[in-house]
Amino acid sequence: MSEAVTQPVPGAPEEKAAGPWREAWTGFRKSKAALFGAAIVLMFVVLAFVGPLIAPEGINEQDMSKRLMAPSAEHWFGTDDFGRDILSRVIHGARISLWVGFFSVIGSVIVGSLLGIIAGYYGRWVDTIISRLFDIMLAFPSILLAIAIVSVLGPSLQNALIAIAVINVPNFGRLIRSKVLSIKQDEYITAAKAIGMKDSRILFSHILPNSMAPVIVQGTLAVATAILEAAALGFLGLGAQAPAPEWGKMLSDARNYLRDAPWTMIFPGLAIMLTVLGFNLMGDGLRDALDPKMKS
Repeated sequence: MSEAVTQPVPGAPEEKAAGPWREAWTGFRKSKAALFGAAIVLMFVVLAFVGPLIAPEGINEQDMSKRLMAPSAEHWFGTDDFGRDILSRVIHGARISLWVGFFSVIGSVIVGSLLGIIAGYYGRWVDTIISRLFDIMLAFPSILLAIAIVSVLGPSLQNALIAIAVINVPNFGRLIRSKVLSIKQDEYITAAKAIGMKDSRILFSHILPNSMAPVIVQGTLAVATAILEAAALGFLGLGAQAPAPEWGKMLSDARNYLRDAPWTMIFPGLAIMLTVLGFNLMGDGLRDALDPKMKS
């Protein structure tokens, strides 16, 4: 008796298992705007790492004979009121702005995710207390709350980072809480409880990993917001202090020369705009790629 052997159909495409992250990457690559945003972000990240090697001059090299020089072949972005090369300071400022943006968001994600996952999983009075705390923090305009925190801690770049991290905690906390409320009703969570699995293992091995997709999207967009908030605090004199080449501080120092030397404000402002644009475009692309509702 002969056995039937299944032969592959000639010309038929082979099925390839694709995980959710591979599908997300495929979807992300299809968005030209997202790739453009990622290219902008990558450019500034490279500048942050290799800035000291490619900057034409030192960030604090002063030459009063070259004060407020217009952009030229010698100084591509011109010079400021102390004769310092603006291009060099903008390049070095990328490291400061990205450092504040990334680490403030990392702090917000850690604290907000921890509070949100506890509130969503345990519910009852724990959820009530944490949710009311989030509501109180969100009742204040974010920049005013950041100003209040920096005013208490003292003006500095580190304190500005702490303030930005604190004001973004409720956003991630509420996001994780809502995700946990839906996930904890799934059958695999019920099965894990039935076999006696500890809450800590359920939270960090099952619930948290399945809640990270919206956090990644929100985190990317939050970096852009954090850079804007750091620049606002620097502009008000509550963030980075002189002579640090932080973009917001550079705008603040140049506002008295807007008419006579507009380039002193144009180039730091463009750096802020491009960085924020890059993160926003990349965040929109990640949202479209990771959110099942956005997939056609």
